[in-house]
Amino acid sequence: MIGRRFHLTYTIQGVRKLLVRHGWSCQVPARRAMERNDDPLVGWVKEVWPCAEGSRLPVGPG
Repeated sequence: MIGRRFHLTYTIQGVRKLLVRHGWSCQVPARRAMERNDDPLVGWVKEVWPCAEGSRLPVGPG
């Protein structure tokens, strides 16, 4: 999004440093929503997540 809007390129670490420098942080909810339903989440973690986790590109130099 930064590249398309401002014609600049940043690494993920660079974007994080910029956000922290300007007072932004990771937004984490203070508590879980009462409406949250964990049953579908448990099935997703067991079935879908292992497939997604294994499909990452190898990290190497360069």
